[in-house]
Amino acid sequence: MAQTQARLTKKGKKYEILVDLEEALQVRNGKGNISSAILTETVFHNLKSGEQASVNELEIDFGTSDFQEVALKIIKNGEIVLPAEYIKKMQEGKYKQVVDFLAKNAVSPQGLPYTPDRIMGALKEANVNVKNEPIEKQITEIIQQLETILPIKIEIKKIKITLPAQFTGKAYGIVSEFKQEEEWLANGDLEIVVGVPAGLILDFYDKLNGITHGAALAEEIKKK
Repeated sequence: MAQTQARLTKKGKKYEILVDLEEALQVRNGKGNISSAILTETVFHNLKSGEQASVNELEIDFGTSDFQEVALKIIKNGEIVLPAEYIKKMQEGKYKQVVDFLAKNAVSPQGLPYTPDRIMGALKEANVNVKNEPIEKQITEIIQQLETILPIKIEIKKIKITLPAQFTGKAYGIVSEFKQEEEWLANGDLEIVVGVPAGLILDFYDKLNGITHGAALAEEIKKK
């Protein structure tokens, strides 16, 4: 169980509590248990020095002096301090996802694969910033950063998709991630050309068909 601070500044005053890191992050995402997340029974101005916030201050700044309610607001709206070890672990996990993806889908300009160790080394050497979001949303940006160190390319499948009007609202978020061209038709349908990394094709179609129930028309555009 990793312990850390959750803190929030209101009207120039700091409010801090001690929390379980993992459980507090779950609470922040609407999944955890607030009772399990809280490791103190008091709200502090300064946790290290032990300076406590008064009941009157909590009432004024939070609208309540109920400890759990105040703690929930601090966790939800404030900062959960991430220890350096946790940040390093998260970054290594995200790097590994990128390495696994590139090792399966990327090659050199000569068409030869790179080893995972070579890719990992290049990611670190290029100081590539891997964000906390799905790989498919940031792979183009990652490759652009990586190319300064490691010439690399990914096979891209170019696909023309026709989305019926009734599905464009829900499906647009999926197809727009890979959009190259688009045209809205008079009947409300959307014709869109996407470029999807070959390794993501099956996942892309699964998501698209899950929303459109197979009603979207897709045609791969072959290279001439």
